[in-house]
Amino acid sequence: MNEILSQISRSGTSIWLDDLSRERMVSGGKSRFLPDLISQEFVVGVTTNPAIFSAAITQSSLYSSDISRLASKGKTSEEIITELTTADVAQACDYFAETYERTNGVDGRVSIEVDPRYARDTKSTIEQARSLWASIGKPNLLIKVPATAEGLPAIRTLISEGISVNVTIIFSVKRYEEVVDAFLGGLEDRIAKNSSITGIHSVASFFVSRVDTEIDARLRSAGHSTELQGRAALANARLAYQHFLSVKNSARWKNLESKGGSLQRPLWASTGVKDPAYPSDLYVTELVAPDTVNTMPESTLIAVRESGNFMGESITQHFDSSRAFLSSLMDMGIDIEEVADKLENEGIDKFIKPWLQLIDAVELLRKK
Repeated sequence: MNEILSQISRSGTSIWLDDLSRERMVSGGKSRFLPDLISQEFVVGVTTNPAIFSAAITQSSLYSSDISRLASKGKTSEEIITELTTADVAQACDYFAETYERTNGVDGRVSIEVDPRYARDTKSTIEQARSLWASIGKPNLLIKVPATAEGLPAIRTLISEGISVNVTIIFSVKRYEEVVDAFLGGLEDRIAKNSSITGIHSVASFFVSRVDTEIDARLRSAGHSTELQGRAALANARLAYQHFLSVKNSARWKNLESKGGSLQRPLWASTGVKDPAYPSDLYVTELVAPDTVNTMPESTLIAVRESGNFMGESITQHFDSSRAFLSSLMDMGIDIEEVADKLENEGIDKFIKPWLQLIDAVELLRKK
């Protein structure tokens, strides 16, 4: 077992894998076998997204027989995709069942996302989230819902119905604050209905590397010093964690906690570096703190494991400098909220495109 991964885990940052495929659960193939990652690499959860499923299904023959079988029953391409993805997620949930029990439901979680085309559709998001939750039927499931303006009421409704949620595509502290409020509001709504809030879990997926990609480009375009690059994403995430701590210590949360509520943890997503000039473990080792999750692709997990780099808790000592840095960006004409809006729209598009490609690919296979 790797000491770096062990230290990160012991520091309170849960290591989740940002990937899932049938190949990974059957034999591993080119990817590491999921049970090995669980037993040897401190992996205690999995996140998926439309792009991950598109790659998994279109690049493996392990789905072919199921596609043919379901097509012979008259299933549409989208119905086939739903059956394939929910089956994979259900199997992954079973792999993590022991972790789920051992951590009292905090970890051992597997996420599946609603159709990315519903990102601006509250009603459809709620309906599909309910359907996925019921059809998979695993207590360690998380339904991924985008943190769009339309997604916020969906999050509150789903939490109020006892559905555990992974809130995704968060790019700014302001939107994160709204996400936390929706989560807490959902718990409060449930209490008002005299229903238990015990066992409802949530994470808030705060995207990291894409913030640097966008802001670094703007800094370069304006001719600013290269020393300013590679700092915005960490500053942004650290201030989100500061808000998390303020909520954790608030009277509002203490009241919910006393009634059986479980914290909604910040999850650092998009933690694979996009700029090869940056250390491959940058968005992991620099974001270690209690009550957090870091979901990473296998390549980043390997980089962290082999880096030999561990600095301990690496967030709270940077609150003041993070605020000062984002303020300096504003003085340069770079508004983090405007950046976040742009990245949110791009993020939705980046998930819709591979999802449509997957539908087209399955449609071709279905007709064979």
